[in-house]
Amino acid sequence: MIHTEDLSKHYVVGDVTVKALEKVTLDIPAHSFVSIIGPSGSGKSTLMNLLGCLDTPTSGTYMLDGTEVSTMSENQLADIRNRKIGFVFQGFNLVAKLTALENVELPLIYAGIPKKERRIRASEALEKVGLGDRTHHVPSELSGGQQQRVAIARALVTSPPLILADEPTGNLDSRSGQEIIELFHELHAQGNTIVLITHDNGIAMQAQRIIRILDGHVVEDREVS
Repeated sequence: MIHTEDLSKHYVVGDVTVKALEKVTLDIPAHSFVSIIGPSGSGKSTLMNLLGCLDTPTSGTYMLDGTEVSTMSENQLADIRNRKIGFVFQGFNLVAKLTALENVELPLIYAGIPKKERRIRASEALEKVGLGDRTHHVPSELSGGQQQRVAIARALVTSPPLILADEPTGNLDSRSGQEIIELFHELHAQGNTIVLITHDNGIAMQAQRIIRILDGHVVEDREVS
């Protein structure tokens, strides 16, 4: 699913070159559940942006689902993001005035899916995350955990091969956070590939495999026993 070779990202700040990520080589097979962990400033957010096709590397290569994406244009990257990646963010990123169903429909609108099919697929996605009875609620009528479930349904609705979750429990209490992690386990069991970015070691340990980033380098890559 994911293969990187010597992936690097450097930023020039004044006269200084900041090596945010340096020669990272990774293989993440399809149907994996992997956590990427590191403290603030470690490079994990930079790696997430590259894996999510939100940025391009300074050097190195990135193959996503068999496609070389590291040299693509912004329009090409946008197309890859829409087709290949479902994003889940810490802040939910829901549109306040739209219902749960309408929020989940948004990626399908961008993809040009007809209205009737959009409604069916969005409803099915909400059922999958346990919110079939909340389709017409707006975000302010939902708890934080329910809002994140809507966000996960939105990520799933296009059936992307990769789900990329950036600190998905960061704005939730411990109980709601654990429920979201359990939902990721269910999705993984159904065949989804999940890459979870976190600074929380307890959350990271919930995955099958931990990749630890420090100072732009992979310092640990191991299976969770």
